[in-house]
Amino acid sequence: MTSDPAPGPASTRRARVRRVRPADAARMRALRLEMLADAPLAFLETLADAAARPHADYAARIAYTATGSTNAQFVADPSGRLVGHAGGTATPDEPGLTVIFAVYITPSWRRSGLLPDLIDAVADWSRACGRPELMLEVVVGNERAYRAYRRLGFVDTGRRLPHPTIPTLTELQMRRPA
Repeated sequence: MTSDPAPGPASTRRARVRRVRPADAARMRALRLEMLADAPLAFLETLADAAARPHADYAARIAYTATGSTNAQFVADPSGRLVGHAGGTATPDEPGLTVIFAVYITPSWRRSGLLPDLIDAVADWSRACGRPELMLEVVVGNERAYRAYRRLGFVDTGRRLPHPTIPTLTELQMRRPA
């Protein structure tokens, strides 16, 4: 998949969305640290914890999610540093469901068409694995993310859950067909 050109100076840039490969470990670590620095409330670990994790741990995680039908990570790769990410995981409680996690786009690439491409990559993988539904959670009050996911066909289920690591925050659940 290729994204639409980003507006402004990024208009000539393109990024291919694809599944991670073991060779992406160092670039994925750099993107993960950027994600946590830019949006610390959106992810389930701290920047300090991620920075302290050895490279071998990143490499093992990337190798694990590079193949198979249980977990996958997709990246936006403009042939340089990675500029976007979305992951998917199966859930034992609902065999037909893929949970989308860790969606992120580098600020200079936002509004470039990468979000639909990343979500479509997870959806394609989910369908190929026999899971026809997608679910994600958004922190209540993150209107930008909420509106973006609604534009992609996600519907607020009305279900509210405590944030897994920050007890003062609440997340809302959104679903759509894969």
